[in-house]
Amino acid sequence: MDLSRRDFGKLLAGAGAAAAFVQLGRTAAIAAPVSGYKAMVGIFLFGGNDGWNMVVPTDAARYGLYASLRNSALVLPQAKLSALTGTDYGLHPSLSPLKAVWDKGALNVVLNAGTLFQPLTKAQYRSSPSLRPINLMSHADEQSHWQGLRAREVNRDGFMGRLSDRVAGSSVPSLISFGGKQLALIGRSSSPLIMPSTGNLVLNGDDGNSADPSLFARATAISAFADGAGAGAVTESTAQSMSSAYAQVKQTSAILSVSSSVDQYFVHPGTGVALTSDLARQLIRVARLIEARGTLSQGRQTFFVQQGGYDTHANQLSTQASLFTDLAYAMLGFNKAMEALGLNENVTCFTMSDFGRVYKGNSQGGSDHAWGNNHLVMGGALKPKQVVGTYPSQVMGGVDDVSDDGRFIPTVSQEEYIGAIARWHGVAEADMPYVFPNWPTWSGGGRGPLSLFQG
Repeated sequence: MDLSRRDFGKLLAGAGAAAAFVQLGRTAAIAAPVSGYKAMVGIFLFGGNDGWNMVVPTDAARYGLYASLRNSALVLPQAKLSALTGTDYGLHPSLSPLKAVWDKGALNVVLNAGTLFQPLTKAQYRSSPSLRPINLMSHADEQSHWQGLRAREVNRDGFMGRLSDRVAGSSVPSLISFGGKQLALIGRSSSPLIMPSTGNLVLNGDDGNSADPSLFARATAISAFADGAGAGAVTESTAQSMSSAYAQVKQTSAILSVSSSVDQYFVHPGTGVALTSDLARQLIRVARLIEARGTLSQGRQTFFVQQGGYDTHANQLSTQASLFTDLAYAMLGFNKAMEALGLNENVTCFTMSDFGRVYKGNSQGGSDHAWGNNHLVMGGALKPKQVVGTYPSQVMGGVDDVSDDGRFIPTVSQEEYIGAIARWHGVAEADMPYVFPNWPTWSGGGRGPLSLFQG
C-alpha cells in the first residue's frame, strides 16, 4: 500500500506516537538492560468471545450441567470436544488443531479471568458498587479495562506501552501492532510501530533523484520538513520524530516485503494450502520480525494482533466455528514457525477479549454480554498441560452469578493473568506497579501472578 503524507501523519499520530508527542519535555523512563531474547504476542478477540464454548468441562457431572443450562442451540456434543489429555476439559471442535500443541506441553488454559478492582464476592458486588469495575459489560469500557488495566479509572495509556517504556530502545520500536491503533500500545514515553497486515508501506514521493518534477519537489519538501533544524524546540523534536518514523517504516517494510523461511509453516496441516485469514497474515508478519530480531537489535519484542467478530448475540455456533478455525490454524502455524526458529521457549502468545458471555444463552442461538472468561496461553516456556484458575459453580443465580443467567464473577484478575506473562517477559519487580497500576492489590495477601511458567 502507498503511504501519502496524510496517511503517514495518521500513522505517526497513531496511539503510541500521539502519547509520545504529549510527553515532549518530560523525562523518559529509564530503560533497563535485557539479557537473552523474549517476545510476547497478545491476541485480542474483539467482540467478547464465549469462552464457555472455547473450553468445556468433560467430566460427567459438569458436562451434564453445561448441556442442561446452556441454551440447546449453544451446546457442543461431548463426543466432538477435543479432550485435553490429563484434565477434565476439552477444546471447541474447531480448536482441535491446538490439541497437538497441548500434547507437546506448550498450551495452557486460564479459567474465569476478567476485570476486577479487588477480589469480589457476590455480596460485595451487590452492597458496594464502589468495588465494582466501572461500566461492566460494555464493549468499549471492557476493551479499555483489558488494555489499560485500570478498572475504576479512565485509561489513557496501555500495559504494552508502559511495558515498552521500561525496555531498552532500538532503531525500530520493540512494540509493534498489526492489529491497528489500540489503547494497549500507548506508553508515557515510548511509541509503537503500527503496521498493516498486508501490503507494504511506501512513502509517496520519497525519491529525491526522480526526473519527475512533481516527485522531486515532493521529496525535497518532505526532507525539508523532516529536518526542522533551527525551527524551535517543538518543531525540531517533531521533525526528529518524523525522520525516525520514516526510517522505521523503511527498515520494517524491507523485512516484511520479502518472503521468509517462516512462511512455509502457515499452511493448512491437512492440505498444505497457505492460510489466508487476516489473523494468519498478522502472525506471519510477527514471525518475520521475530526472525529478524538480530537485524533490528531487539532483545525483547511485544506484539499486538487481533481477530474480530466475537459479538455473537445470534447464530453463535456457526460464527464461532469459523472464527475458531482461523484462530487455531494461525496459532498452530505460529507455534511451528517458532519451533523451526528454535525460539518456542522464548515466545509466549496469549488471548484477551472484551468479556465472556452469559452461560445460559439467549433465544436467538447466541449469548449476551457477561464478565468472567476463559483464555489460552501458548509457548514452550509454560509448565506443561496446565488448566489454571477455577471454573465457576454452574448455578444460575448462585454465588458466582451476579444475575440469573450466568454472568460469572471472575476469580482470576487480569493482573494475575497478564502479570505472569509480563514477569516472564522480563519486567522487573520494581516496575510491575508502573506497568500494572493496581499491582499492590494483586501481589499480596495470597494473590499474585499465575504459576504458568517453568523455573
